[in-house]
Amino acid sequence: MEFNDDEIKKILNQYAKKRNREKMYYKQVKKDDEEYQKLNRERAKKHYENNKDKKKEKYENNKEFIKTRQLYYYYKKNDKLDQMVNKYPDKIELLKNKGIYI
Repeated sequence: MEFNDDEIKKILNQYAKKRNREKMYYKQVKKDDEEYQKLNRERAKKHYENNKDKKKEKYENNKEFIKTRQLYYYYKKNDKLDQMVNKYPDKIELLKNKGIYI
């Protein structure tokens, strides 16, 4: 199915208006509704309980990368990246592979 430029602009405009209406409805009606807040908290708690093991597994699989990334941000914040490059060349290589350090 092919769309010309005018049709694409119309579709994007309609989508933007719809998202705006949904945001305004949330801010004006749902945000302060106690029943909605209660149900949302229950849903979030249930999701957390169901996926706790997945988060833990994901962290365990990426533990080395997460620690290396935090170390990188520490050195970057203190303007000492050259020291990190000299001190941890293997960690710099890991960051390059993940696309963080170029």
